[in-house]
Amino acid sequence: MLQTADAPISDHVQVPPASLGDILVGQGKLTSRDLDRAMAAGDAAGGAIGSVLVQLGLVSETDVAQAQAAMLGIRFVSAADFPDVAPDVPGLHADFLRTHKILPLLCDEANLAVAMVEPQDAFIVKALELATGLKVQASIAIESDVVRALASGDPSVDDTDSEATSEADAGDFVEHLKDIASEAPVIRLVNQIIGRVIDLRASDIHMEPFDDGLHVRYRVDGAIYVAEIVSPQLSAAVNSRIKLMAHLDIAERRLPQDGRIKTRVKGRELDLRVSTIPTVHGESVVMRVLDRSSVRYSLEAMGFDPDNLVNFNQLLARPHGILLITGPTGSGKTTTLYTALSKLDANAHKIITVEEPVEYQLEGINQIQVHQQIGLTFASALRSILRQDPDVIMIGEMRDGETAQIAVQSALTGHLVLSTLHTNTAAGAIVRLQDMGIEPYLITSSVNGVLSQRLVRRLCEHCKQPYHPEPNLVVSSGLQRMGLNPSQLYKAVGCEQCRQSGYSGRCGIHELLVIDDSIRRGILDGLDAASLHTQAMGAGMHTLYEDGLRKVAAGITSLDELLQVTQDNSDA
Repeated sequence: MLQTADAPISDHVQVPPASLGDILVGQGKLTSRDLDRAMAAGDAAGGAIGSVLVQLGLVSETDVAQAQAAMLGIRFVSAADFPDVAPDVPGLHADFLRTHKILPLLCDEANLAVAMVEPQDAFIVKALELATGLKVQASIAIESDVVRALASGDPSVDDTDSEATSEADAGDFVEHLKDIASEAPVIRLVNQIIGRVIDLRASDIHMEPFDDGLHVRYRVDGAIYVAEIVSPQLSAAVNSRIKLMAHLDIAERRLPQDGRIKTRVKGRELDLRVSTIPTVHGESVVMRVLDRSSVRYSLEAMGFDPDNLVNFNQLLARPHGILLITGPTGSGKTTTLYTALSKLDANAHKIITVEEPVEYQLEGINQIQVHQQIGLTFASALRSILRQDPDVIMIGEMRDGETAQIAVQSALTGHLVLSTLHTNTAAGAIVRLQDMGIEPYLITSSVNGVLSQRLVRRLCEHCKQPYHPEPNLVVSSGLQRMGLNPSQLYKAVGCEQCRQSGYSGRCGIHELLVIDDSIRRGILDGLDAASLHTQAMGAGMHTLYEDGLRKVAAGITSLDELLQVTQDNSDA
């Protein structure tokens, strides 16, 4: 005996789309705010509300089908409930079944049970009854399940067409990931992972897949800490949820992708720069946290000593020339650039930046995002903005000789140019420019100064412990040579406030090379980076290590931290 529906299908009328949304809201699958947003999108695109909800990633296909079943008072049938071989029903042609996505489930002398994608269509149900002479009992099923079941039972489908089969399987897998990624437990887990950055003051979230699951790690004050391991069963769903939030292609798992997430966490607006890359065990995801409220646009707060601060401000006040900031990735170069720009009067100057990506939006400043895919490179953007009559140009990074050449030309034609380079020392930037094809006489005419910087961790004020250094340590460390003879230094201990690390926050150490007449002569004479560095020290430049020693003597950081950060500062 076939199971009967609560009411004949022919008695059902199409319910307004809002009713489907109300059911999903009532089931806790959807919020009222998300429903309003989806209905607005559906009105604009002309799509059914169920399809719009799935496309937006708010609910899964299964959620929509089950809600429709409840709305129509019929059964929801999953692929597991389909028969191994669909019954052959006299009077029904395979083309009709494929066209209208109908799968026969069970047939006897008087009744026919079918799974349909649109059981609310009374005309199709009536056509089935007329063609077969049977009483039709319709259930609802997911479209992809019905299409796959019909294809598997149709001899006209070529089994050797492996490409089409693999594409269908891939599509089914993607839909499955979307379904799981849209479920409440996965959404809560991802929200917890992202929300933890506020408490930890983390700058990056690393999600790395391995055999035992997805390893979640956070970078705090430059150091990486292991937080948790997500089970292998949820790894793909968590990554898929993040890719949905970042508007990335969830089906593309073989190529790197970049995106951005804007979200609100614990009352603070956060931008997350998302990067995915394929690995042996799955996709590795890194989210760079761009928290504008945590950026302090103050050179003093960044750790500039008074003498470096005076010289840097003088370089920044010059009407034209190049001011370079150097250091490895994660040394705070971009923050220093933003801080320098914020000190300039945007009302009195035309300021244009070219960045990849634009990390923070600055008021009154024209910021251009580089798009390599469409040919908008640093060089092409620079050539265009020179016709915009700027006073100050900021280049996110000098990556090639063409960009460097245009920057030099801009400086020589009356523009102040700020940019970054990846070198270990300030003097190394001069040699790097020469390697890019810039002639020495152009460097001496255009470059005003080079700032090299690093970030050292600040000692935790709650637990740092003083100690009396041995006399030989004062001498060997260079403290005595600099005229610093502290009676006590401080070391890291660890407490609950700093999560047992002994450090909380970071501070900059700087090496500022001002291009004066003696340095210009050295450049024209072809001196290497080491010789220029020595010559600059003779002229009074403090090295990164020496600037760090001043912060060690002041109790800001520890000698161990300074040695670790500055252990390799040669450009040889």
